[in-house]
Amino acid sequence: MRGQPLSTESAPSAPQFYSVAEVARLFGMSSMTVYRAIAAGEFPAVRIRGRLIVPARAVDSMVDAAVADNGVVDAASWVPECNPAEISQRSSKGA
Repeated sequence: MRGQPLSTESAPSAPQFYSVAEVARLFGMSSMTVYRAIAAGEFPAVRIRGRLIVPARAVDSMVDAAVADNGVVDAASWVPECNPAEISQRSSKGA
């Protein structure tokens, strides 16, 4: 329309993180399955004050690898290598 300013709002950007529920929905599984995989060190996540979020980049990389390899990828290969005791110590220290 003439005389009307153009919208300066840009299209929504892709998320940087997903909630566990969103990841479960994306992968067609229950949230509890995702929580268990995270707790077992088999799925990447970030803990902030008790809340777990999953980096979108990790999800995108898993999907890209599965498509590129035309096969199955193991989500555990996207988790940094450290033992569960180190993870527990870090979370209890608030690091």
